[in-house]
Amino acid sequence: MSYKYINEIASPENLQKFLEFVDLAAGAGQNVNNVWDIGDKLRNSPQMQLCLQAIQQDPASAKMLEEKYIGPSYDIEAMLKMPKSSLGWTYAKVMSTLGYDPQFYRLRPSIEEDIDYIASRIRKTHDIHHIITGFSLDNLGELGVISVTVAQTRYPTFLLLDLLGLLMTFFTSDKLYSEELSATEKGQTLGFKFELLSAGIKMGQEAKPLFPVKWEEGFERPLDEWREELNIKPFLDGPFSWYSHPQLQAAVL
Repeated sequence: MSYKYINEIASPENLQKFLEFVDLAAGAGQNVNNVWDIGDKLRNSPQMQLCLQAIQQDPASAKMLEEKYIGPSYDIEAMLKMPKSSLGWTYAKVMSTLGYDPQFYRLRPSIEEDIDYIASRIRKTHDIHHIITGFSLDNLGELGVISVTVAQTRYPTFLLLDLLGLLMTFFTSDKLYSEELSATEKGQTLGFKFELLSAGIKMGQEAKPLFPVKWEEGFERPLDEWREELNIKPFLDGPFSWYSHPQLQAAVL
């Protein structure tokens, strides 16, 4: 019977692990370190090995793994002096307008192991992916941008956050998705979350691999040029998009 399978996976041990992840994910909105803790808990998991296999299948990504390229730290002041509408200038404008720390990410103590390098590189480039894709840097776009990474690499931390995001919305949402709702109200519906995840997965499937891109060596290139090269069709309006944020829209004009 199918219930036997459910009983096997819903063992007390598995449920306890699941509840630990739910607790960390629920607090991620207040403390980004919770996200890094989830990643650290999944370091030696079978899911991380599948992520490694997925990345190794792409020749450029496999080469990046061998090289272990991290690149220099992001220098907001230097990037603000780059050509207007370049990737670096746009990133710096958005981050400085929002007051975000460009070094927000937690690197692993060592990147000698492939799985530690993958986690460190994905963490460092996460906000660059926001700029490239157009997904907003708040709850209205976060599940979308991590779904791009999930589609391309199967990175387990982001995959789990996608699933937990749906689960928590299932328990907390009290409205049906409707175009008449405000952006904030839409973002609290299960329909919005499904649409957001689907949009990110579709973008990731259609785009060229982002993992092997050395963004740091091309910050002065036009943002539109990067998007065209990578086959990224960004969200430039609507609730998913950071361009819909009035302050950010004014900053990059």
